[in-house]
Order: sequence, then structure tokens, then C-alpha cells
Amino acid sequence: MLHVLYLVHDLSDPAVRRRVIMLQAGGADVTLAGFKRADKPVAGLEMLSPIDLGPTQDGRFAQRIVAIAKAALSLGGKLQGIRKPDVIIGRNLEMLALANRAKALFSSDAPIVYECLDIHRLLLGQNRISRALRRTERVLGKNASLLMTSSPAFVRDYFQRFRQIDAPVALLQNKVLELNGGSDTSNQALQGPKPGEPWQIGWFGALRCRKSLELLAAFTRRMEGRFEVVLRGRPAYSEFTDFDGFVAAEPYLRFEGAYRNPEDLPRVYGEVHFSWAIDFFEEGLNSSWLLPNRLYEGCRYGAVPIAMRNTETGRFLADRHLGKLLDEPSVDALAALFEDLTPETYSAARRKILAEDRGTWVCDVRDCRALVERLAGLRSTRVPNMMLQAA
Repeated sequence: MLHVLYLVHDLSDPAVRRRVIMLQAGGADVTLAGFKRADKPVAGLEMLSPIDLGPTQDGRFAQRIVAIAKAALSLGGKLQGIRKPDVIIGRNLEMLALANRAKALFSSDAPIVYECLDIHRLLLGQNRISRALRRTERVLGKNASLLMTSSPAFVRDYFQRFRQIDAPVALLQNKVLELNGGSDTSNQALQGPKPGEPWQIGWFGALRCRKSLELLAAFTRRMEGRFEVVLRGRPAYSEFTDFDGFVAAEPYLRFEGAYRNPEDLPRVYGEVHFSWAIDFFEEGLNSSWLLPNRLYEGCRYGAVPIAMRNTETGRFLADRHLGKLLDEPSVDALAALFEDLTPETYSAARRKILAEDRGTWVCDVRDCRALVERLAGLRSTRVPNMMLQAA
């Protein structure tokens, strides 16, 4: 059985749980190690007894550098006694550094996989810090046997443009993980709200975009109750002056807290008509390049996506003639987008999404096995399993 050492930046990130499940479903044995940004890991990872590398804080770049340095010094002790990995995956740049450290500690020929699902704005500038970070990524990436990323735009507009990583690419889109067939959406209602009830827009997942929040608040006030916005997930409180207070003061916005992914997806997306697939957090950069979880989740369960036309998400939808595409981020443009909205036009838009091939939105057991087979194929030679001794 392939043994994967998975090094992650945030044990509480639901996407980490999803990747672990995917690796296990594909037939891999996973050792999980990472930093904490919450009091406890996401439910469902406890049985792995994740190795705690210490606390980090979202948005605190200097603190994270110190945490990485400390973890590098203590990593030998932390990993003492675990079976020698066949593959080491580092999720994000800081964990790529620790993946190189782990490879050295094990005196291992285990291939390193660099999993990069976001391009941080600090990597994209022309100042000394940005250039130094890109240089660091290039150096660390020389040992990478595979780059795993979630959008072709990351490869095209960053890794190729800056010549960062010379490694084969595995495109793992943020599809909904369904290992048991999933729920059937074919019989879900296609009509709009009942008379007198509002249209519901769902904004779910990582809530980090202040511009989206302000735009949706202004839009729903303009519509005077014809539209409501339901927010669910994990707010990045460091990006808002007062997220909870702002939402509470808005008459047509409500925050419903966290949800389980993938268990709660049919319910939460089944309660809304539209899915907000827009993110201005790093406008023109990472936010323009990504293909977010909410794109696949919403479409899987028939919520009509709303996206910016000039982004990778917009191009993805335009190629398939799906969703609502916004040309500019303004209340007027958003109101104009819904001028022709009726239960009939909505049903037609939703029907087109549900007619799309299921594999566009869903990752199943076959995909999990294909991933693990790809990882297993990276190994150049087989060596006897060894245990890491205290360093």
C-alpha cells in the first residue's frame, strides 16, 4: 500500500479532509502532519491522529515564517517512528519547504509532490520580498516530481509565466467528492420561489472577500427583498472590519455558520437558487485564475452560478453556455443581470446545468484510484520500509 506523508498548512481546512479521503479511497495509507489555525482539526481526521506542527495565524506572514523555522528544527522528533513514506506531498509553499526537510530526514528517494491551490499575492509582486519568495519556490521546487494544482490558469499565468516549477502537472479540479454515487438531482424542483418569497443566492465556503460582501449587501437593498443572500462557511475575520456586525445589520443577508463538506452539500445548495462564484480577494491575480469549490458544488446540485465574465471561472462557464456572467462588479450590472429573471428562465438555466455530464462536477472512486496510481508511478525504485529515528 502506497504510504503518503501529507504536510499541510492548516489541519482545520475542510479541503485537507477532502484530499485525505480522496487518497484513502484511492488505496493509499496517509500520515497527516500540519499546522493548526483552530482549536481542533476538522471532524473526520481524528482517526489519523494528525501530527501537530504548532499554531499559525491566517494573514500573519512573519509569524508563519517563524513557525516554519521551528517546525523544520523539530520535524525529526515529530516524525519519529513513522514508516518511511513512498511519496511526500507538501500543500502550499511553506509545506514544500518542510517536504524537502522530511525527504532529507528520511534519507529518502521518495518523490516530492507540490500541491498548490492558491497563488498568494506576496508571490506576485516585483518588490524584494516577492522576488525572494519566487526564488525560494524555484529552489524548493527543483526537487518536486509533480505539481498538483486546480486551475489551468495557475499553470499558464503563474508557473509558466515566471518559470517557477519544471515538473509534470496534475490538474485536480475542486470537484465534489462522491464515493457512494451521491444524491440524485434529476428530480429536484426546477421552479423559482413561491409567490411572495425571495430568490436565494448562496455564498458558501471560504468567505474572505469584503468587496463581494459589500456588493451583495447593496444589491439586496436595491432589490428591496426580492433577493436574499445566505452565507455559510468559514469567514476570514482578518479580512473584515466586523463581519458579524455587518451581516447582522443587513436586512437581506444572513450567516448560517459552518457546514460539513461533502455531507451537507445537497442540503445547503438545495436551499438556494443561485451560487455566488465570485471572489475579488486578490482581484486580477489569484481570484481571476482559480476555479473555486463553490463552482463545482453549486452546479452539482443545480444552483445557477454567478461569475465574473473575465475570469477563469467565467470562461469555464461561457465555454459550456452555463450560468449568469457579470461584466462589471456593480449594483447596476448585477441588477441588469436579473432583469429577465422569471421562474421559466430560471428553470431553463438550471435544466442546462443538470444536463451537464456528472463528471464535470464530481470526483468519484475511479478518480481517487487514478490519483494514487499517478503518485505511485512517481517512485523510481522500491526500497525497504524504514523508520525515522530521532534527529
